[in-house]
Amino acid sequence: MIIIRKAEYVASAVKYEQYPTGGLPEIAMAGRSNVGKSSLINRFLGRRNLARTGNTPGKTQTLNFYRVNDAWFLVDLPGYGYAKVAKSVNAQWGSMMETYFKKREFLKAVIQIVDIRHAPSREDMEMHRWLRMRQVPTMVVATKADKISRGQWSKHLTIIAKSLEIEDVSVILPFSAQTGVGVEDLNEAFEEMGLT
Repeated sequence: MIIIRKAEYVASAVKYEQYPTGGLPEIAMAGRSNVGKSSLINRFLGRRNLARTGNTPGKTQTLNFYRVNDAWFLVDLPGYGYAKVAKSVNAQWGSMMETYFKKREFLKAVIQIVDIRHAPSREDMEMHRWLRMRQVPTMVVATKADKISRGQWSKHLTIIAKSLEIEDVSVILPFSAQTGVGVEDLNEAFEEMGLT
């Protein structure tokens, strides 16, 4: 079990040159805008306002680096697929993420976040395929699990697994920032990656 003793915001980056140095391992969080990425980060790290949450989707427009226990980074990637954002901005985000995935040698895994209530979007499927093609270890977390009854989870997780071509539905982790469901499982997954 990882005990989160320290979690701090370190940097926001748009370009490769702005990424923190030091060679610490990184776990990146990817997902559509408004999927609850910031809430997940805050709940997991036990810090209420570390990652900024907002009612306006598309708020995260940079790669935000959070150093945890002085041992590794959690990287909040820009949300993708928010329709009201200008196409030029979406294109800029795309190239920003591509640069990060291609050049960042310290990246250990990506946590792809989807909303348990909805079938994955075209962007979710493209992102998952892209990560698989590049052989980036990826774990899917389905947020907002408190918004549907526990009895409905299996049905929704099966839809997500089918859309993302994941054979074993049990590897998709239901999560709720409100109730804390999934926090321990996520913690265990991080521990298995060798993080402390």
